[in-house]
Amino acid sequence: MILPVKIIFDSNFLLIQSQFRINIYEELEKILNRKIEKIVISPVYEELQRLSKRKKIKERKNALMTLQFIKNFDIVNVERLQKESVDELIIRLAKKWNSPVATNDKELRRSLRNRGVAVIYLRQKSRLEIEGMIK
Repeated sequence: MILPVKIIFDSNFLLIQSQFRINIYEELEKILNRKIEKIVISPVYEELQRLSKRKKIKERKNALMTLQFIKNFDIVNVERLQKESVDELIIRLAKKWNSPVATNDKELRRSLRNRGVAVIYLRQKSRLEIEGMIK
């Protein structure tokens, strides 16, 4: 039996659901050919909550739609180390949990690749792609 793959989601990746009308959950299961365990860490969830209170209507609407979409995801409370950025936290957890990361952030993608962590990202605003090996 193939176990589900645990994926850590970054906020910018989650927002593509509402920005580009792509069902990321279905697309991920299709390209991975297995079930996924959807993980949103608490700082990413908090960022989406902050975005949902923004003055810009489009940003607020996208964040609210994303929060609705992730209501059945696992929200994992994690503590950041002193002076640790959210990106550094994502890298640390991905290595610790041996989990791929879903992000569109170029710097984060490069840092993850350099550490041997698989990355899932949106390509050409239309499809998801994987860099690296998912175990």
